[in-house]
Amino acid sequence: MLFVPGNAGSYKQSRCLAFEAAQYYHNNIQTRANALEEGMTSLDFFAVDFNEDFSAFHGQTILDQAEYLNDAVAYILSLYHDPRRAQRDPGLPDPSSVILIGHSMGGVVARTMLTMSNYQSNSINTIVTMSAPHARPPVSVDAGSVSLYKRINDYWRHAYTQKWANDNPLWHVTLVSIAGGGLDTVVPSDFASLESIVPNTHGFTVFTSGIPDVWTGADHIQTTWCVQLMKPVVRSLYSVLDVHRPSQTKPRAERMRIFKKWYLTGMEDVAEKTLSHNEPQNLLPSEDDSKDVLALGDRLVIRQLGRTKEPKPYLLPIPAQTTPSTKTFTLLTDQRLENPVVTGKLEVLFCSVFPLQPGQSSTLFSMNLDLLGDNSGSTRLACKSAASDVVTLPASSRMSSQPFDKAQPFSYLQYHLEDLTDFQFVAVVDKATEPADGWVVAEFNEKAYSTVETDMSLQRLLAFGLHLRLPANGPLVTDVKIPALYSSLLAFKLSLGKQACGEDVELFTPLLRQYLSEPHESKFFVNLKEANISLHGVAPFMPPPLRAHAANDGVSLQFWTDPTCNSSIDVSMNVDVAGSMGKLVMRYRMVFAAFPIVVVALVLRKQFKVYNDSGIFITFAESLELCLRSSLPLLLMVLTFFAISLTLSNAAPTKPASTGWFGWGGNATETAIDFTKNDLLLGSQDPIFWFLVPLFGLISVGACVGIDYAALGLTNLFYLPYNYLTARPAWVKVEDIR
Repeated sequence: MLFVPGNAGSYKQSRCLAFEAAQYYHNNIQTRANALEEGMTSLDFFAVDFNEDFSAFHGQTILDQAEYLNDAVAYILSLYHDPRRAQRDPGLPDPSSVILIGHSMGGVVARTMLTMSNYQSNSINTIVTMSAPHARPPVSVDAGSVSLYKRINDYWRHAYTQKWANDNPLWHVTLVSIAGGGLDTVVPSDFASLESIVPNTHGFTVFTSGIPDVWTGADHIQTTWCVQLMKPVVRSLYSVLDVHRPSQTKPRAERMRIFKKWYLTGMEDVAEKTLSHNEPQNLLPSEDDSKDVLALGDRLVIRQLGRTKEPKPYLLPIPAQTTPSTKTFTLLTDQRLENPVVTGKLEVLFCSVFPLQPGQSSTLFSMNLDLLGDNSGSTRLACKSAASDVVTLPASSRMSSQPFDKAQPFSYLQYHLEDLTDFQFVAVVDKATEPADGWVVAEFNEKAYSTVETDMSLQRLLAFGLHLRLPANGPLVTDVKIPALYSSLLAFKLSLGKQACGEDVELFTPLLRQYLSEPHESKFFVNLKEANISLHGVAPFMPPPLRAHAANDGVSLQFWTDPTCNSSIDVSMNVDVAGSMGKLVMRYRMVFAAFPIVVVALVLRKQFKVYNDSGIFITFAESLELCLRSSLPLLLMVLTFFAISLTLSNAAPTKPASTGWFGWGGNATETAIDFTKNDLLLGSQDPIFWFLVPLFGLISVGACVGIDYAALGLTNLFYLPYNYLTARPAWVKVEDIR
């Protein structure tokens, strides 16, 4: 494994990752008898020292580093070919590839390596980057850096447009981009997106705020030492190892599945459900009187575990399939469900009727639950455990303040009805043998009942906000979709009314997940009363994605509320003006530097013009006043209309690519994507932000006036003591008068 530091970064930044890897191997993998059979072994860490070079400001530096790293990878692999240097099992193949970990510009250098002439084919197949600006250069002050970015990204895009895998030199490569979110003020996390570079079959972008058990943002440097983040990164890297293959890693599709399992919440559309692929592990008697069979459509609520002092299953009938399927099964509990066989007090099973044939033994199943007893009935329920599909959520109680608090997280299950076609019952088994604290809520609900689609425009959302009420005795989970809100330039404040539970003690306090489908950004808010809503959706200067988003893509708000409270909750969301201004400053830092230069250039031009006409060199303030009467308003007006026309043209549907005369001979299903269409002016993709050009112009003029007056003030301040020290006496002698 090779760590590549970023701009002005140090090789020492790999120490936290290497320490976590060594600790995890010593405590977990080394003690496992079948670890080697599963393909796991210790990781050897290498780090490169670039003497803290500034790679973000010079394109040639990126090329030099990439060329050197390819030679370094070849040397690292050669170390394992010499038995005198590496003590390895002779039955295992020699490594032929290296895993790359890149921080910041180190991630860009890692991708550049695969485009160099000295790149050894298949020597890199796994790249994990942290806070790396893949989509655009972080500072566009060097033409070489901009052209290099274009060449690198065009190479990757062209590779993934190939029809056959043999023609794609990057077919075996998986790329994961981890972004820190809003706390990263060095590189906007929008630039970490891979949507315009890599298809979702070979890579994805994820934010630290959505990674299970991390649940917090990270600034630019924290992504290299945050302990919560190092744990899933290390565990995912160990999971993709396979020392029985020359590449030392599992096949690409398997690697992608593992990375999604470790980095995504599990509620995304791309998350895979493994329930149907599992083997039945439990056999329950269908005639056992110890079970509670709920009526179809009833909600299961357990407020305390172990009341019967023996394992007790509760059965929920699965509704019949409909076309189209609109029902969803949801379950939330404060118990851990990942490994219920070992330590769990609760287990969730999905069961189907399994009639025993004459002479067939029930010992075909692994009897994890002793519930058969002496029942001699002929019908059994063959059950599969849902532990592999459990989603971990941050705990939300009255004592919760942050998602990453050291509290046992909640366990959540969610299945669409089409995922349960092979089953007839859901069995929730209370395995506690004595009374214990713990609760469970499970139900089937209609999508129309649990999903709120808002059809308000962005203008109306900005002017009046969003106000709605979650009904009393509503579903466990309510998904509020806001298609109009997709811009990363806006921030909102959300407030939640108080939920009164009456005499019963609430099971949990409201929990909110704010999420985008692409890129995979999720934020959690526990013990919800107020929340700051901001997102990394459609951002300025960003190239369009390889795959067009759906028409209703936007931010979604997923609420978990206690359905036993039987109390409605008011939700309101209004624009955060101060937060939105902060977003503008972060996204348009270079614009705030470029616009004042334009203003100063116009003022200097006016000064020299007046000097040529009259021979008098007017002051900066006088020249600025003349510009404000003529050239500056005209310039801002022209730029405003230019920005509006660019935005409208970018919003127009892409025309199909064509070849030959009048487009004959082209493939009408193919579209030519212009990845540079958002590079001009403000790079905005929404006409509603037309006012940014005159706004930035006024801000720039005000900045120039302020700097001018500050310079005049400093000049006068230093002139006063100088005048006092160099002044001569103003009196004369009487004799001189005579």
